[in-house]
Amino acid sequence: MNVSKWIAPLFWLAAAYDGVLGLLFLAAPGWVFERFQVAPPNHVGYVQFPAALLVIFGLMFVAVARNPLANRGLIVYGILLKIAYCSLASYYWVTTDIPVIWKPFVGIDLVMGVLFVVAYGSLGARSEN
Repeated sequence: MNVSKWIAPLFWLAAAYDGVLGLLFLAAPGWVFERFQVAPPNHVGYVQFPAALLVIFGLMFVAVARNPLANRGLIVYGILLKIAYCSLASYYWVTTDIPVIWKPFVGIDLVMGVLFVVAYGSLGARSEN
């Protein structure tokens, strides 16, 4: 299987996923919280800063999608992003529960994180050949 045939589309998808979520929570966090009946934090900046980081990660995923082998090192940061979200959200889901809006992202990010690890390993094997 040609590594680039699935790795580039994976990172284009990741760029769209994180970029769109980031833009949505950056531009309209109140609407999102109202739509999903979630109490917003006491200051919108607590949501907008992580949203801006998602946009930045989305741009990073574009760089990986455009040239996966040359930007292999950036994949590690994507893996860390997915670990951070999945571990924190899962911990609070199990210990105190979390609003339903955050639960699907755990599964999506877990799958993406595993695929990022596989992509990183595949690109490493490819660069050694």
